[in-house]
Amino acid sequence: MSQGATKLRLDKWLWHARFFKTRSLAAARVTAGAVRVNGEAVQKRATLVVPGDVLTFAMGDDVRVIQVAAIGTRRGPAPEAQELYADLSPPSPKSEKKPPENPAFEGKGRPSKRDRRVLDLSRARHLE
Repeated sequence: MSQGATKLRLDKWLWHARFFKTRSLAAARVTAGAVRVNGEAVQKRATLVVPGDVLTFAMGDDVRVIQVAAIGTRRGPAPEAQELYADLSPPSPKSEKKPPENPAFEGKGRPSKRDRRVLDLSRARHLE
């Protein structure tokens, strides 16, 4: 890309901004019609985006609203990618997103070291 590039393909920009791990994943999401540019659903991955465009798409359980701030020249590190956009999404409440709790060993999952010792002792006593 030249230094003065002012437009970039939608799938490539989503990949540069690190919203998708691969460019083909970004292209698949665009062709499925799951991305909106300035409120209009697009299905062509070659749709050009310019600074100022607003993109709306779902990522996991969240809906992301992103304003294109710059057109990148490469897929760089995360801090560089974060300079390419402004996040307009409302912040999600922290109380909804709790990490899953690890279950205590009740015959399911992997036993802890202490549980394993207890199991070994009970098996040894059972064999005597």
